[in-house]
Amino acid sequence: MAVMLVAASEGGQYNGKITWFVVLSSLVAATGGIIFGYDIGISGGVTSMEPFLKKFFPEVYHKMKEDSTTSNYCKFDSQLLTSFTSSLYVAGLIACFFASTVTRVFGRKPSILIGGAAFLIGAALGGAASNIYMLIFGRVLLGVGVGFANQSVPLYLSEIAPAKYRGAFNMSFQLCVAIGVLSANLLNYGTEKIKGGWGWRISLAMAAAPALVLTVGALFLPETPNSLIHHDNGHEKAKRILQRVRGTDDVQAELDDLIEASNKAKAIKHPFKNIIQRKYRPQLVMSIAIPFFVQVTGINVISFYAPVLFRTIGLGVSASLMSAVVTGLVGTSATLLSLVLVDKLGRRLLFHIGGILMFIPQMLIGGIMGAKLGDEGGLSKGYGILVLILICIYVAGFSLSWGPLGWVVTGEIFPLEIRSAAQSINVAVNFFFTFLVAQIFLTMLCHLKSGIFFFWGGWVLLMTGFVYYLLPETKNIPIEKMDKIWREHYFWKRIVGSNQDSKESMIEGP
Repeated sequence: MAVMLVAASEGGQYNGKITWFVVLSSLVAATGGIIFGYDIGISGGVTSMEPFLKKFFPEVYHKMKEDSTTSNYCKFDSQLLTSFTSSLYVAGLIACFFASTVTRVFGRKPSILIGGAAFLIGAALGGAASNIYMLIFGRVLLGVGVGFANQSVPLYLSEIAPAKYRGAFNMSFQLCVAIGVLSANLLNYGTEKIKGGWGWRISLAMAAAPALVLTVGALFLPETPNSLIHHDNGHEKAKRILQRVRGTDDVQAELDDLIEASNKAKAIKHPFKNIIQRKYRPQLVMSIAIPFFVQVTGINVISFYAPVLFRTIGLGVSASLMSAVVTGLVGTSATLLSLVLVDKLGRRLLFHIGGILMFIPQMLIGGIMGAKLGDEGGLSKGYGILVLILICIYVAGFSLSWGPLGWVVTGEIFPLEIRSAAQSINVAVNFFFTFLVAQIFLTMLCHLKSGIFFFWGGWVLLMTGFVYYLLPETKNIPIEKMDKIWREHYFWKRIVGSNQDSKESMIEGP
């Protein structure tokens, strides 16, 4: 059965519909995003719960409750506390390189399965933790799961989706990340009220729920046609899968392009060595720059530490957790809007709109906190609400642009022969700077105080200019034909050569 939306790309080159089969497959795969978002959101919530801090981080608990001499900006400054949050991303950074090999050699599906299994074990350890070592080891296993899932899921979604709607399908990963953050915030708000002080255990253990869906669901996922062709020359099997996911028997044009791309890829024996070649320079730059820019928007400060940040400006535990719920709702809603608009307006326009919506609130929040929040006390109720509104606008801007598009663009621009290696670089850079931001933010907040928002705002200005000058539009371009956008771009064609150069090379031969 198919949803009646015809998916034809570039002059009807590929035929097909959005089938229920591809929708369900994509939803199961994108569950990896829910776990990623849940793990991001849950850490900030539990680290603002007093029973959790008292058990695992007594020094922070003492500063928060009894030390009146410590600045508002410095009460949560603890390397052990940030290690709890950031250990997940160190593990993910290392795991994603192993995931690259598994994805390339065995396929996308095994990587998703390994990620789901690691999530399950990590969630169980976190919920049952009796000491700091058990707690952090559980986070490390969650990081292994995140490393495998973030490496394989965006590739899976890009390869199985129809070209015309690839942006929306790939964006389902970021939508699931937003849903995961929102779910974590809602659960934290509820578990904080449990008498006896053990609600944090539920918060940490509930990561097992989406992990179970991913692990069991992955057993029934089809491998992508790209992967089948690349691994065992299973052209007939790939054709059957392609016919099933496209809802039509006429898939020969797309199949021929996949076979051609696979043949090129098989000639590449060392993808990490080949990606540094001049012809892949745009993809290499994007695989590093885009995930770096995503992290220096400052969004993970809000995702990791929203309740901590709201406590810094003077809100209580319950009010801080509810404020995090509000920002989570805004983020999910804006991601849904982006999903609707991405294949209509294109990637570049959404990047520009998001940049404006992030830059202005950050400047205003920095000004308000600099003028109205000292080292002691808190903001007045009116200013506190204003800061919350501005943070919501900022989150909406990110969720409309860099949040989902950071995965969409990097999931669609890499040719098959370097796709796994490039995605590993993308995920590794993402994890490295996620770890770095998580590890140093509380120290930066302590030293820069309100200036931290001007710091992030400067980066937002820079990355918006980067998109304007260096990122071409990828809307509606088939994934196996994506190399042409660089040969037509005013800057990149000087490096990789123009379309005319490519045609002349083909005519002249070797």
